[in-house]
Amino acid sequence: MQGKVVFIGAGPGDPELLTIKAFRVIEEADVIIYAGSLVNPEVVGYAKSDAMIYNSANLNLDEIMDITEQSVLEGKLVARVHTGDPAIYGAIGEQMQYLRKKNISYEIIPGVSSLFATAAALEAELTLPEVTQTVIITRPGGRTPKPDREAIHRLAEHGATMCIFLGVHMITKVVDELLTSYDPETPVAVVQKASWKDELVVRGTLEDIAGKVKEAGIQKTAIIVVGDVLGTSSVVPSKLYDSHFSHEYRRGEGE
Repeated sequence: MQGKVVFIGAGPGDPELLTIKAFRVIEEADVIIYAGSLVNPEVVGYAKSDAMIYNSANLNLDEIMDITEQSVLEGKLVARVHTGDPAIYGAIGEQMQYLRKKNISYEIIPGVSSLFATAAALEAELTLPEVTQTVIITRPGGRTPKPDREAIHRLAEHGATMCIFLGVHMITKVVDELLTSYDPETPVAVVQKASWKDELVVRGTLEDIAGKVKEAGIQKTAIIVVGDVLGTSSVVPSKLYDSHFSHEYRRGEGE
């Protein structure tokens, strides 16, 4: 009997942010392959005692897929555990492509992205009325290339809330690109290891954030958030709960 592969978004770090569905699969899995460089080890601690556990940080893609395929052919349930939500920089595309070619069944369980744990840590709504209704999720170019039209300085032209993954190690370069369109006084925050016990938040503006980040010693596992939503002291109420606004479930006052 053929087994199955389940891709799991393990959330940003706090094991209590695992979904119930993900927790149940981890408990039942015969084989667990987890991204040990990012996933909290406590998540893997929920595995059954006889589960085979592999840290994918020590493996290349061929080795990961060999373990996965062999386990499935033996009728085992394989949990492929990624950090955050696997749809964002999760590197699951090539794994799914391999499984489809081999006619191996799989499913995906979404997880809480570190982006949303970051917003929670900042106590921020990323889409405030009359400030911005757009969130841009991106990363700087590096060993993984990106199209020129997606360069940070091009995306900055929108003036929207921007959430930048995998860029804190080059914070000065990122800031220089952002300054081509954002005002130097635009608020910025950097959150390292959002939701972990050692979470670290650094706030500033585009003018001073690079120095603050370097002083704090943050070089990885952090998200940069930039935009006026972080500096808005007076929030314009949304129409959703406006007493004078009618919608499908409620008639507004005076109508």
